Amino acid sequence: MACFGLTVVRHAETRYNKDKILQGQGVDEPLSDIGFRQADAAGVFLSNVKFTHVFSSDLLRAKQTAATIIGKNKFGKDLEIKYDARLRERKYGVAEGRPLTDLKAMAKAAGEQCPSFTPSGGETLNEVRERARDFFEFLCQLAVEAGQKEQEMHSAASNSLGTSEVKLVFPWTNHCSEPELNSNGGASKLLDANILVVSHGAYMRNWIGYFVSDLKCTLPTTLTKSQLSSVSPNTGVSHFIIKLDNENILRPEINCVCLNQDSHLVGVSAECVAPKMF
Repeated sequence: MACFGLTVVRHAETRYNKDKILQGQGVDEPLSDIGFRQADAAGVFLSNVKFTHVFSSDLLRAKQTAATIIGKNKFGKDLEIKYDARLRERKYGVAEGRPLTDLKAMAKAAGEQCPSFTPSGGETLNEVRERARDFFEFLCQLAVEAGQKEQEMHSAASNSLGTSEVKLVFPWTNHCSEPELNSNGGASKLLDANILVVSHGAYMRNWIGYFVSDLKCTLPTTLTKSQLSSVSPNTGVSHFIIKLDNENILRPEINCVCLNQDSHLVGVSAECVAPKMF
């Protein structure tokens, strides 16, 4: 059975985030000064975590956030950030570059509500979820292959040289109540892969919704319904432990250790709270 860690981080703030203007895929804004400070803080928070793979959306705000986080990581020197279009934000079509209030007005005029409303030229929630599902299945296959490679290395040599020999550090356990983290090995379990993903707010909410509704992800006992449905703050950190049956990797066992953790933002800015909708 393969087992991997998945850390998902929302990109840091841009000026459009601050002004509550939809970016989607068509507006490719860089991070603001506060955004770079947020990314620095997230990088320090995750600096002792030994990642084996790093993936980022290919939009600039995510790329800059990923580069900043890995630049602060003690094990990041030889890590390559791989950019993947499947991690892009939801496409909002004609609403991109316009205030969030405009999107809400469009939805109201159509007799619908956000976030289920799809503006002209935008992606439906099902289309976003399909992107997320496709990318997650790719990660599962990657973890299985990493585990097989590790086993081969153990068989070939009496001393393992695998990157997963170092026990993984979980900084967020100080901020979350999650007894299951320690009940089955938890933090002491050597992982076949430990993957960092940097993406976007609406995309991440949809992806986590897929974990919960389709894959029956186990959630922290302290998590409220409103927290589950909320968009992550900029550089909010979520962490999952995923166990895979090598015979059927499409039915993983997923444990959410922490969702949208943002304690690293204390003192960085008062502007770090995400809008309620997006």
